[in-house]
Amino acid sequence: MSDWLVLVLAMLGACAVVVVITLVRHRTAAEDEDPSETPDVIEYMTMWIGVVYAIVLGLAIAGVWEARNAAQDYVQSEAQALHEISERVRVYPPDVRDRIRGDVDAYVGYVVHTEWRRMADDGQVTDRGTELLRQVRADVTDYRPRNDFEAQAYQPLLDQLATADQARNARADSTGATMPPVVWWGLLTGALITVGMVFALQIRRTRRELILAGLFSATIAFMLFLIWDFDAPYSRGIAVTAEPFLSMFPNVTG
Repeated sequence: MSDWLVLVLAMLGACAVVVVITLVRHRTAAEDEDPSETPDVIEYMTMWIGVVYAIVLGLAIAGVWEARNAAQDYVQSEAQALHEISERVRVYPPDVRDRIRGDVDAYVGYVVHTEWRRMADDGQVTDRGTELLRQVRADVTDYRPRNDFEAQAYQPLLDQLATADQARNARADSTGATMPPVVWWGLLTGALITVGMVFALQIRRTRRELILAGLFSATIAFMLFLIWDFDAPYSRGIAVTAEPFLSMFPNVTG
C-alpha cells in the first residue's frame, strides 16, 4: 500500500471517528443538556493540552527532519569522497589508476543497485559493501608512490578514503528508525487525549463544528504521518535517495 494512500486513509478515518462519535453523542445526550455550560476549567485544560501536544509534535517533526537531512548529508559526503578518489588517481600509472577506478565503480554500483534495497527492506548495510570498500582501501594504501608528484596525491587520497569510510559508517547507523517506541506511545496517547478533549467541550452537530473538529483531527493524523514517514530516512515515501551516487557516477552498473 502506498504511503500517500495510508495518509489519506488515516486523515479520512480521523475525520470519520470524530463525526461519528459526535453524532452518536448528540443522539444519546440528555434532553436538558446545555452545550454552552461547559465548565471554564475544562476549556482551560483543553487549551493547555493542545498547546503542550503541539509543542511535542513540533519537536518530534524537527527531530526526524534533522535526522533525515543528516542521512542525506552522509550519502552526499560518501559519494563526493569516492568521486574525488576516482579523479585524483589520474596521476598514477594507468594500470593502478584503472584498477582503483574499477573498484570504486564496483562499490558504487553495488551500493546503488543492491545495498540500497537492503537498506530499505532490512534497515542495514551489507557485508559485501564493506568488503568492496575495503578493496578500494587496499588499492590506495598498498601502492607506493614512485615520485614526488604521486606522493603529493597520496595523502589526500587517504583523507578522502577516510571520509568515505566515515560517511558509510554514519549511513549504516542512520538506516533504522529515529524515534524510540516509548516516544511513539507518547505521541499516539497524546493524540487520543487531545482529540478526546474536543468532546469534553460538548461540541454540537452543527456543520461548522463538525468540519472544524474533523479538520483538527485530520491535521493531527497528518502530522503523525509526517513523523512516521521521516522516521526511517531510507525506506519510506519521502526517502533519502542514491541520487548523489548516480549524478557523480552516471555509468555505474550493478
